Amino acid sequence: MAEQTLTLTLITTPSSSSPNPSQLPRKKSRKHSSSASAHTSTVTTATATEAKYSAQLVKTLSCDGEVDFAIEQLKRSDPKLVPIIEATRPTAGTTIYNRFVSLCGGEARVCPIAVLALTPPQLVQIGISARKASFLHDLANKYRTGILSDSKIVTMEDKALVSLITMVKGFGAMSVHMFMIFTLHRPDVLPFNDVNVRKGVQILDGLDQLPRPSHMEALCKRWRPYRSVASWYMWRLVEAKAGGGLPKQFQPAGGFTFRRRLC
Repeated sequence: MAEQTLTLTLITTPSSSSPNPSQLPRKKSRKHSSSASAHTSTVTTATATEAKYSAQLVKTLSCDGEVDFAIEQLKRSDPKLVPIIEATRPTAGTTIYNRFVSLCGGEARVCPIAVLALTPPQLVQIGISARKASFLHDLANKYRTGILSDSKIVTMEDKALVSLITMVKGFGAMSVHMFMIFTLHRPDVLPFNDVNVRKGVQILDGLDQLPRPSHMEALCKRWRPYRSVASWYMWRLVEAKAGGGLPKQFQPAGGFTFRRRLC
């Protein structure tokens, strides 16, 4: 249910400038045989014809093996990403969200009425700030009144979806991008305003200055149609550098392995 996953996005996205989520949607690998060749030709066609980048050509990231396939495509289209990909191992946790689900009485009971019945003190007690508690209530209200619905969210194109969900208190464009990547599993979302995605591009490309949001589309064109996955690696690159790891021009050869857990 989209309401539940919007709730998860709201709860697990910090209030700081970048959420740095630590897990990509991942299922078991598919075999890259003749079907992989067909998929590669599809991606090549999409690259050649800008207007044809769409969900019809590229599967969602929750499809079996699609993240692994996207990673292989990114390695080929941008060799600078290879050592970062090899050094990074995703892990994650959603402790606060699990407490929230328990407070509602289980996943099946997460619905507008149940959320609106929870008081701010109850939500604060499980680790949700008073501010985010008000955001959760606003989200539940918009579902209750029909402004938001699962069917609208699943079928909307990206720009319209950003406009709709940013009507909810606490959801900026960055939060919606997180939702599109990590819940809707859309493969080609570029969080162009996100400072750490921009910093990652700056480090990766050896730029003197932080690229402007307006320049990100052109700089990241090479990652299409898998900019969602490449963006995840930009978060990892920036976080690794901040922790004293990676660079030295992106290391590996058996050295640094970066892990991050989101609690």
